[in-house]
Amino acid sequence: MAILSIDFGGTRTRAAWFSDELDMLARDEAPTPIGLPPAVVARVIEIARRVVPPGQKPAAVGVCAPGPQAGTGLILHAPTLPGWDRVPLAQMVAEAFDTPVFMENDANLAALAEYHLGAARGANPALYLTVSTGIGGGAIINGALFTGWRGLAIEPGHIKFPLPDGRIRSLEDLASGTAIGRRAKERLAEGDQPSALRNCDVVDGRTVGLAAAQGDALALEVVAEAGRWLGLGLVCLMHLFNPQTIVIGGSVASLGDLIFDPARQMIAAYLTDPAFNDPDLIHTARLGDDVCLIGAAFYARARSEI
Repeated sequence: MAILSIDFGGTRTRAAWFSDELDMLARDEAPTPIGLPPAVVARVIEIARRVVPPGQKPAAVGVCAPGPQAGTGLILHAPTLPGWDRVPLAQMVAEAFDTPVFMENDANLAALAEYHLGAARGANPALYLTVSTGIGGGAIINGALFTGWRGLAIEPGHIKFPLPDGRIRSLEDLASGTAIGRRAKERLAEGDQPSALRNCDVVDGRTVGLAAAQGDALALEVVAEAGRWLGLGLVCLMHLFNPQTIVIGGSVASLGDLIFDPARQMIAAYLTDPAFNDPDLIHTARLGDDVCLIGAAFYARARSEI
């Protein structure tokens, strides 16, 4: 049976057509439009139709989308999609393709893909974090996706930290690509430190990462600060799950050691016992931009066979 897979993200929407053996036969993507849910979903469906061969119909559709979903097929709320609340995305896609739709949180499905086919293969427990526009996560325990009592686990981006000024901020507010861009703009406004970022029309996580890779001091400091917060978030997860492997994907992971070295320093400093740690603990994701497409296809195939 052929499977249609849709990766609906806050920045880009991707779609792919898979064989029953999970071979990717066609793929397309486009920027996720901004607007009200009906118009946006119509555009998502249009992107998905591009990969469906003429005259064919998927046996099942796998959809990954941001935010907690609790197995409802609804986007209950997603910080990366302002104004989206209880949107029945799965139902809308099912009506468009007249076929069963199986929807799950994007990071949960990425965790599933990396566990079966990527950098977390066979690890128990295995954690996956996506660090991009926001921060999401998934956990595989004893070979099964762990989603908690009401299907809402796990959301590492919403681990809370008190700041010196008394504010309570989420890990997502401190270490995501969005946070890196925002912090860089704050640093530029606070002082006159020279930086190539002052010549950029847009200062965001991407431009800060590029400047850091080229040795820009201010950009490197911003990335290192985000890395330290990421490290503290990982410390929390390591104490909770004692994972065998943590896989980190998303655009921020492309910064590599620029962000991972500060994170590792915090891990070494704040774990209660070094036995929680391992030199081979943290891996970058292997499946790249297709991780959610693969996870959604795997999930749809497994669920449709139940």
